[in-house]
Amino acid sequence: MTDLPHVECRQLVKRLPSGERTLTILDGIDLIIPTGDFLAILGPSGSGKSTLLGLMAGLDRPTEGSVLLDGRPLETMSEDELARLRRRRVGFVFQNFQLLGNLTALENVLLPLELTGTKYARERAADLLDRVGLSGRTHHYPSQLSGGEQQRVALARAFAPGPRLLLADEPTGNLDSATGGEALDLLIGLRERSGVTLVLVTHDPQVAALAERRIHLRAGRIEREEVTA
Repeated sequence: MTDLPHVECRQLVKRLPSGERTLTILDGIDLIIPTGDFLAILGPSGSGKSTLLGLMAGLDRPTEGSVLLDGRPLETMSEDELARLRRRRVGFVFQNFQLLGNLTALENVLLPLELTGTKYARERAADLLDRVGLSGRTHHYPSQLSGGEQQRVALARAFAPGPRLLLADEPTGNLDSATGGEALDLLIGLRERSGVTLVLVTHDPQVAALAERRIHLRAGRIEREEVTA
């Protein structure tokens, strides 16, 4: 066991050129996320929520500062090392599902398992689809599934390799309230069974209220933090 935080952001800064100006997206973020934590990130559009999530995943490099995963700075890793890290230890759930349209539901869930050489991959993929209530839809393509069903496939795919960190970017943003609520229930249930660390970006206070901790971003800074009693 390690006492290191699962994720740690140290004085994280992200700037981008914008014409003749420089746009500051994140401005000195300090954040510690213990192993197994459920953290929600809120804030208005343009506050830096998705940028912060991308930096945690190693999908982007900070201008200044550092992101550490289990004590190791992501910015010191090569692109190949980051790709292996994401493949095995980091799961993603996106607002627009990001399913491959030429693959069936089963094949979409199977893909990350095959990439990591997981034994009994087909059986695990089928079991995960059964857990999210899609055992009868395994051979359907994304175009044959509703939005809620597509998000269920995306959840199964995210959990398939057994990640230790799950990053969810507005996972209910393209769903109606009832379907979004069902997807959230599934996400939280899968998270509780697996013990995965969950970081969820949302603009919805009701969704964020399900988390154990919440941080509010504004203009690239943490405006305040809340902890569920």
